Amino acid sequence: MTVAVIALAAAGCGKSSSDSGASSTSPSGKYNGKGIGLAYDIGGKGDQSFNDAAYAGFQKAEKDFGLGGRDVEPADNETDADKVQRLDQLAKAGYNPIIGVGFVYAPAVKEIAAKYPKITFGIIDDNEVTAKNVVDMVFAAEQSSYLAGVAAASATKKDHIGFIGGVDIPLIHTFEAGFDQGAKSVNPKIKIESQYLTQTPAEGGFSSPDKGKAAAQGQIDAGADVIYHAAGLSGQGVIQAAATAKIWAIGVDSDQYSQSALAKYKDYILGSALKNVGGAVYDLVKSVHEGKPESGVVNGTLKTGGVGFADTNPKYKAMTKVVAAVEKAKQDIISGKVTVNTK
Repeated sequence: MTVAVIALAAAGCGKSSSDSGASSTSPSGKYNGKGIGLAYDIGGKGDQSFNDAAYAGFQKAEKDFGLGGRDVEPADNETDADKVQRLDQLAKAGYNPIIGVGFVYAPAVKEIAAKYPKITFGIIDDNEVTAKNVVDMVFAAEQSSYLAGVAAASATKKDHIGFIGGVDIPLIHTFEAGFDQGAKSVNPKIKIESQYLTQTPAEGGFSSPDKGKAAAQGQIDAGADVIYHAAGLSGQGVIQAAATAKIWAIGVDSDQYSQSALAKYKDYILGSALKNVGGAVYDLVKSVHEGKPESGVVNGTLKTGGVGFADTNPKYKAMTKVVAAVEKAKQDIISGKVTVNTK
């Protein structure tokens, strides 16, 4: 399956949910539902990264299919029970499909999908929930991170780069594994700083720009001149610190060079390791709208266009040797010549 590439729309940073009306039937008469339900992960709408990528797909689907929709923000320090209640409310209201943005929704999706078998549920970054009416949208983040590693190792002037992960969990380990492998494919002796901001999501690893900024400053002080983050909203602090120090940052999930909230720092965003979350959301809504709902695992890879590396910064495009190295790495992964580590 090839997902549609969705450009991230500029999103506000508000914490309220929104409801943009309702639609019950497609022109073909196949669709039966109120619209799209979208429940955000930690950091919420306005993170210019993971959640906003999902929102971009949500917005495009609303427009293209004439659907209503409701997107709902997370609460601080919320429990699985809070997520269950949120999804239950969306299901009772008639939204279909309903998408949980992030692996933290796995227990809630498992419980509520069983309760509403006629509604299609999607979950991003988790493939553990197996049910006929559940779509697990996962991405080969190690592949896009490998490209980020190649870019970083090719662009550094000090042979010294850094990785900052939001939370010390297996999902983010895949980003680090790919990044390290990609960097070492260019220079086996390259020095790589590595830091995780917190041990659990509840501690703010994905939602604290101040933590990201402090960690990046530490790596800059240690000598790193390219830093890649996989830290959600916290990554804004990483990018800010990098721009202040006039070194390269590499963004994640969305094309962070193009985000309005990061415009003042964009000259120092080398590129971004992309996860086409918006495309996956859009394609799921499309399948439900057309009466042929997706089911099971949908895996976004370099080959399917589900992951990639953003090259919108003209300064990056001018670095022809770096661009060539990244493109070669991409083709080597697609062809199977290179298998990227996940641990």
